[in-house]
Amino acid sequence: MSLSLVDITLTYPDGDSRLTALDRVTLEVPRGSLTAVVGPSGSGKSSLLAVAATLITPDAGTVTIDGTPTTGLSRRRLTELRRRTIGVVFQQPNLLPSLTAAEQLQVMARIDGRSPAKARPRALELLDAVGLADQAGRRPHQLSGGQRQRVNIARALMNDPTVLLVDEPTSALDRERGAAVIDLLTRLTRQRGTATVLVTHDRAHLTAADRVAEVHDGRLRLAAPPSADTTAVPGHMP
Repeated sequence: MSLSLVDITLTYPDGDSRLTALDRVTLEVPRGSLTAVVGPSGSGKSSLLAVAATLITPDAGTVTIDGTPTTGLSRRRLTELRRRTIGVVFQQPNLLPSLTAAEQLQVMARIDGRSPAKARPRALELLDAVGLADQAGRRPHQLSGGQRQRVNIARALMNDPTVLLVDEPTSALDRERGAAVIDLLTRLTRQRGTATVLVTHDRAHLTAADRVAEVHDGRLRLAAPPSADTTAVPGHMP
């Protein structure tokens, strides 16, 4: 099991009381599988992703990343763990405008204390894996929205993470390009053996998941993914 959240409770200050964002949530994501997380705005999806990324420490419960419990780890050790075992695909690619597609990936090696030049073959290999081998020398303004999101995905994989956390990757894309991004994430999850968590608002993407985690008022319910025909019915959830 590469990602394990057990009995997670997370609260935030709310005036004289506290607001419960996650209420005793348990989620296990094996390597090579994709779990889709859905739920209305404010349900706790973003909090769940932040806890899984070790960006927020929960009030209670345990987070285990690639066999390493995170409870009690120093800030420095958490940063190392995050950098080397967790890849995050943000909703917006946030690519550096002055860097080429390959350089966007190479800078991740620099952050990890490795030579960007020596990391170039790895960067080119990943760009090829996401279908952008011929775009390695292009800068963000020369790429389409779908291509920029593919660079974003490749960048998240640069340090060979075991856990991949993906936040609404298709929100700025049309349906065709969004479906292509989801297909890519599914393929890379299988090929590279990542434990992938995908937060999405689009139920049409749920058929690509191995499991669906539906979050309401901080509580999580697991379900099997719907079949392709049921996703055509708005609001349908088996």
